[in-house]
Amino acid sequence: MEKFEHPLLIVHWVNVLLGPIVLRLHALIGIRLTADAHGNVIPPFMVMVLLIVLGFTLLGLAIRSRLSVENPGKLQIVLEDLVSAIAGMLEQWLGPAGRVYLPLIGTLGAFILTSNYLGLLPGFMSPTSSINVTLGCALTTWIFYHLQGILRQGPLSYLKHFAVMPGVPIVLSPMIFVIEIISHLSRVLSLSLRLFGNIFGEELVIAILAFLSPWWLPIFPLPMMLLGLITGGLQAFIFVLLSIIYLQGATHVEHGDGHGGPNHGSEHGTPGHEHGDARDMAEMAAV
Repeated sequence: MEKFEHPLLIVHWVNVLLGPIVLRLHALIGIRLTADAHGNVIPPFMVMVLLIVLGFTLLGLAIRSRLSVENPGKLQIVLEDLVSAIAGMLEQWLGPAGRVYLPLIGTLGAFILTSNYLGLLPGFMSPTSSINVTLGCALTTWIFYHLQGILRQGPLSYLKHFAVMPGVPIVLSPMIFVIEIISHLSRVLSLSLRLFGNIFGEELVIAILAFLSPWWLPIFPLPMMLLGLITGGLQAFIFVLLSIIYLQGATHVEHGDGHGGPNHGSEHGTPGHEHGDARDMAEMAAV
């Protein structure tokens, strides 16, 4: 693997400019950092994350004054379509109140999509090819949907829904509770490892093909890079969809048979799914 790794010029210059500052700041709190094999204090994936954040910040500042309701530009139309698509998914699964979660879900989707595609540009890498980044995204989703479930249902009711399911004998509640806890913990691994494995594998294959290509005919990686345009968008979509499904499962309140059955939720603007439907859909989307 080491022979396919190569230092990135932009990572080198960011470390030259910001590395000493980072070392001093960590020294103030008693943390001693060590450089990697290429002499970088700031790891490449973190440099790429900083570039994406800076890029979105500059883009927002650039188009802020150009936004118009009467005469929207092409970029504004594209961005509005993307936002509408995510908002539509949230409303489909969570009802009209689903738009409350648009800032987090939309930001995660935009970050992951940009990260996946960044590695296709020469001189850059995909931050999502590092398990540190994908694990951070997965933990953000996992913690957020549990917090929303507690806020929506209350601490006791939220814990109760892990053990008590419609149609399941109450005597099985302890076993169901353990199974549900394991299932929810595995979602962190599922979200992080799926995204990491796909993007890391894609970048590794591209690096191998580039290594095998003659310097005068560097076209071997092109088919894989074209495939990366599809898989990068697909992986971002799957992450967003699973996050929405997990939110639906955490915030959906069961009303029981006396309130109209499993379809009662549709009368309140939320999908009337049974307790396990969100998990089943998540497993289908992950295939």
